[in-house]
Amino acid sequence: MLDKVRMVMVETTHPGNIGAAARAMKTMGLSDLRLVAPKIHPSAEATARASGAGDVLAAARVCETLDEALEGATLVIGTSARQRRIPWPCLTPRQLTAQLAREPEDTRIAVLFGREDRGLTNDELHRCNLHVSVPTNPDYGVLNVASAIQLMAYELRLALVGEDADLPEARSRREQMPLPEMFWDEPAASNQAVQQFLDHLQRVMEDSGFLDPEQPGQVMTRMRRLFLRARPDKMEISILRGTLVALEKRLRGPDSR
Repeated sequence: MLDKVRMVMVETTHPGNIGAAARAMKTMGLSDLRLVAPKIHPSAEATARASGAGDVLAAARVCETLDEALEGATLVIGTSARQRRIPWPCLTPRQLTAQLAREPEDTRIAVLFGREDRGLTNDELHRCNLHVSVPTNPDYGVLNVASAIQLMAYELRLALVGEDADLPEARSRREQMPLPEMFWDEPAASNQAVQQFLDHLQRVMEDSGFLDPEQPGQVMTRMRRLFLRARPDKMEISILRGTLVALEKRLRGPDSR
């Protein structure tokens, strides 16, 4: 399942962190690195810091937008050093390990890491199903982005592969006592599909007069939290979008087409 995990670095400033991230990923068996609008890439410094993980660095996909980096992802995890105004499902990396152990095998995971100086924006965090915060020293909670990627890569490996995955006795135990699988009749909707639904929902709420675009408050933040937590499947999103289309026709009146 490690091949279904991508690490997404957003607007990284220091190229050395990109190289160090590639090295951290390869150490834990991850290879899908995506860079959203990095300040400097490629660079000799990144290559030097990759130190043996040049293949991961060379294969890194540079994306202009977060939408491009998240394309196809069905579970998006945002890393954050602090809790925001609106509480969101927030886990420690170890709690995330337990969560991922129950995920279907076809889950496509994206883990977001923000800028060195200010992390992820609220809008970027609102794209995430879950938030992860590393418990650190309350007097000095500074964690380098490459170090955060190393820590998360380790926890992801534990969750998806296991700490003794390469030992013959471990393989034997797994064959004798397979973990129960989660079955679902429809695949999970992609993050992009959920965002398109939420944008559509906001338009309908505004057109109906329920939501004042000049004073929206935290309504859409809470709606995003609701549907990202629920993680609807493709059919559910299709039903929700169809419902919104029907409501739009009713709002326009009987003569609308």
